[in-house]
Amino acid sequence: MTEKKVMNRWWVVVGALVIQVSLGAVYIWSVFQSPLLEFFPSWTETQVTLPAQIVLASFALAVIFGGRIQDRLGPRIVATAGGLILGTGLILARFAYMFEPSFALVWLILTYAVLGGIGIGVAYVCPIATCVKWFPDKRGMVTGLAVAGFGAGAFFFAPLARGLICGDAYSLFNLQLFNLPQVGVFNSFMTLGVIFLVIVVAGAQLLINPPEGYKPAGWNPPEGTTAAKAPKVEFAPGEMLRTPAFWLLWITYFAGCTAGLQVIMKASPIWQSFSFGEMTGPIPHSTYLSVTAVGATAVSFLAIFNAGGRILWGKVSDMMDRRVTLLIMFLICGAAMLTLDYMRELPLYLIWIGIIGLCFGGFLSLYPALTADFFGTRHIGVNYGLMFTAYGAGGIIGPYLAARFMRIVEHIPYLTTCPRGTLQEVMFAVGDYTIAFWTAGIACIIAAVLIMQVKPDKIQTK
Repeated sequence: MTEKKVMNRWWVVVGALVIQVSLGAVYIWSVFQSPLLEFFPSWTETQVTLPAQIVLASFALAVIFGGRIQDRLGPRIVATAGGLILGTGLILARFAYMFEPSFALVWLILTYAVLGGIGIGVAYVCPIATCVKWFPDKRGMVTGLAVAGFGAGAFFFAPLARGLICGDAYSLFNLQLFNLPQVGVFNSFMTLGVIFLVIVVAGAQLLINPPEGYKPAGWNPPEGTTAAKAPKVEFAPGEMLRTPAFWLLWITYFAGCTAGLQVIMKASPIWQSFSFGEMTGPIPHSTYLSVTAVGATAVSFLAIFNAGGRILWGKVSDMMDRRVTLLIMFLICGAAMLTLDYMRELPLYLIWIGIIGLCFGGFLSLYPALTADFFGTRHIGVNYGLMFTAYGAGGIIGPYLAARFMRIVEHIPYLTTCPRGTLQEVMFAVGDYTIAFWTAGIACIIAAVLIMQVKPDKIQTK
């Protein structure tokens, strides 16, 4: 069967990108963190981090379920359901302000984190599973494209969320594009929920599986690549779980996600600690807006590299052994994490978190391709869902390390109108994240050693 007899496979990539841009807004939690602490001053750093951890864990677990049902029902139906669930979760999160602080946290966890995470996970696996079936000849590159939108989502939505919360302009790299009304932190959840629901459901309509036995005309796996070395066996989920290769891949994936998600989910408050730690209070409202704007810019900057890394490293891995590609990425990411605490000037901070985002994005594109290379595509939805639990574990541990190991250096007063619309003085806890950075960095160095122990030509089926 030739490509001319079926639909243009690039439409599937378009649908994947449209969906993933919205799903990737999960990475903007750090923009909400300070406004929520201002509204609920009794919350601790660990408490305000909980929704970020649980949304990533719910997301990862839902990928297993989403992968299984999309293998049976097809990607269009399942991705549509995911968009509806995600939008509903964020719309319901809007009502957290109605409750006293302890139950408000529970409400945010149930709506934004659990319901929203389930919606993201159910929809997320559909573009990946569909794309790897259409593009066996460009598996690394196309999985990079399929998840690039996920990394780029924060680029567009972090400044939108911040502008809606504070009533400031929508800015990209400090360039003010248009003014936004101040709707507050909770109405921002609802606004984003409506946007995500519409976009994900629309993109889902382009996801269609290829015909049975589809292969691009004239294509065979080139010698020397990971796909060519791996055994030509279709592993059922239970068979895959009994291979040492799966667990080695899982451990290394976990290490990379722990480092990447630690920085992604804390990029804005880390920068605020770096900035406010050099000042004496009370910090004027204009200075506060400037620092938080740069924090949102840092999230957007990281998102660009996150998205770019998915495409770049995916393409590189198609031309060489994916394990060697990962070895290089883990060494770079580990070195960046070990030195991040010294990068307190804005240009250096942006470059370093960009490097971490570049590597993290690569992890998200290479591990779906490796799962398909090693274990086949027949059960790719559920198989990658199981592999993706490493992301969920990293999503819990990475932000937890940042919150748990953060040492409060001092409290700095600043003036803000963000939480309630009236000017008030709030205390900011300046944190030292050194131990958290070092822990994640060392884990990446260990992963660099472990990844080369995976032998694609020695995977056993039993």
